Amino acid sequence: MNYWWCLKHSRVESEEEIDSKGSDRVGPYPSAERAEHWRDEFAARNERLDREDKEWREGPSAPPEGAAEG
Repeated sequence: MNYWWCLKHSRVESEEEIDSKGSDRVGPYPSAERAEHWRDEFAARNERLDREDKEWREGPSAPPEGAAEG
C-alpha cells in the first residue's frame, strides 16, 4: 500500500483515503511514517543537492592541509 502527505488536510492518507487532487499531495511513500516525515526527506535531499551544485560550480574541495593524497 502507498501513502501520501496531503497538503490540503495536513495528514497522511492511504490509497483508500485519498480525496484530494495530485497537486495537493506529496508521495507516494511505502509507509505512513515516511509520509508523515516527508519534510525531513525533502530537507536532506535539498542539502545534498545544494552541496552537489556548489561542488559542480566551484570544483571539488581541496583535501585538508597535511592530509595524505591517494
